[in-house]
Amino acid sequence: FDESVHAGTLVAVCAVFCRDILGILRGLLSAPQRQREAGGFAELYRRDRDVRLAVMIVAGSVPTAVLGLMFHSMAETLFGSVGLVGITLMITGTFLWLTRGAEGNGRPVLEMGVRDALVIGLVQGMAIVPGISRSGATISAALFLGIDRETAGRFSFLLSLPAVTGALMLTLKDATGVSTIPAATILAGGAVAAVVGYAALVVLLRIVKRGQLHRFSPYCWLLGTAALGWHFFV
Repeated sequence: FDESVHAGTLVAVCAVFCRDILGILRGLLSAPQRQREAGGFAELYRRDRDVRLAVMIVAGSVPTAVLGLMFHSMAETLFGSVGLVGITLMITGTFLWLTRGAEGNGRPVLEMGVRDALVIGLVQGMAIVPGISRSGATISAALFLGIDRETAGRFSFLLSLPAVTGALMLTLKDATGVSTIPAATILAGGAVAAVVGYAALVVLLRIVKRGQLHRFSPYCWLLGTAALGWHFFV
């Protein structure tokens, strides 16, 4: 059931960014021919938004995959630590609060470099720790690197596609036995996650574009404080 919910949110991301995904696929398929016309792949990479975006996603996925494979088993045990979740929620809230100073006219996709992608991918890999918001952390990192708000939001979720797909496949590969949950319940969970995820993503992108990501900080701090209170006093 848990994986069906992840699959539903994956569908939501694909639906919201279908134009970007199709553009990247078309750019990659036509890259061999167009690089000859452009005078080499380096020149095509410099000029073409979709090709550069594809390279950025591949580069950013490398540190995410390394951290994910190294600490996958450890991360599952960390979910049982309410105190740790409280601390990491406070950290997430602080990251979001610091985005208040991010400029709205930062660098677009064509001015992003591999270094930017590697840093954002590294931050995404760190989000395997419970309480660290993957989208919040990666969008914040992109804004801190001077990337414009719209690009930061879009790249964060496009970068999530390989990571979420890989994590989903890894979990399903390790699954054993037969689920006791009815198939209708599993499908319903995935469908609801897709619909709600789509609506939430549309709203979140608008919030990011307006430079209001810091508005989630009080929620993270409040929930983090509650988690720490539960850990120490309950």
